[in-house]
Amino acid sequence: MRAAAHVQLYAAGVQRGTGFDLHGRVACITGAAAGIGEASARMLAAAGASVVLGDIDVAGAQRVADAIVREGGDALATSVDIRRRADLDALVATAVERHGQLDIMCNIAGVGSYGALRDVTEAEFDRAIGTNVKGTLFGCQAALAAMIPHGRGSIVNVSATAIYIPAAGVGVYAATKAAVAMLTQTLAVEAGAHGIRVNALAPGFTVTNFVGGHLRDADGHRDEAEFTTYLERMRTMSPLGILGEADDQAYQVLYLASDASRFVTGTILRANGGQSIDW
Repeated sequence: MRAAAHVQLYAAGVQRGTGFDLHGRVACITGAAAGIGEASARMLAAAGASVVLGDIDVAGAQRVADAIVREGGDALATSVDIRRRADLDALVATAVERHGQLDIMCNIAGVGSYGALRDVTEAEFDRAIGTNVKGTLFGCQAALAAMIPHGRGSIVNVSATAIYIPAAGVGVYAATKAAVAMLTQTLAVEAGAHGIRVNALAPGFTVTNFVGGHLRDADGHRDEAEFTTYLERMRTMSPLGILGEADDQAYQVLYLASDASRFVTGTILRANGGQSIDW
């Protein structure tokens, strides 16, 4: 993360007693081993939250948890496959057993899907739906079961700017993220009476290990010159002329998770450098 933004939160005004203060709050974050999930876990921990990290890459999640603890935070890593409801129930149960409550659920784990719709296999479609849609719903269900008895909570899901910009080759991915947006808004209506807010982040192009997957061959290798050209093309899609970084998204997660957004629910927050503007 650039300039360790999570460490600089207090200098930026995230102090005890402000709307962004998460001391005394407990958060679960899926997809926490890398990318936006890792940045969000570090950001919430820096703001004072106790965090329970879930990822199918448990070694990666443990690396992030260890880093948070070294920085003075409270973190625990667990193995989670979000395609399995039982894993998400266990993630939330771990948070409740360890801390007595769950205040924040960040459903960040997801997968990409690339290729023309006419070529998409049933297996690929099921993988994308199972991870991005079912996994998000399962995370919300597990969180709601823990939050409703306490009458408060914030759930942050991850949609995508791709739902606003039809593009060849990402149709399945965009469809799953459109489903996440509607799940988010419907859950916001259903959970509001219980004092629970449900929002989604719709990231634009963000430089993480997740991007450029369609440029890799079967062995996972990519042409770096081709990748550089791809990044430059993505940069020009923003009126700001910049590429997003994981911390840019993590700041939005912090906002949606915290009381700074207490009057915000059912919102799909576009953090995309203006990529979805018709310009």
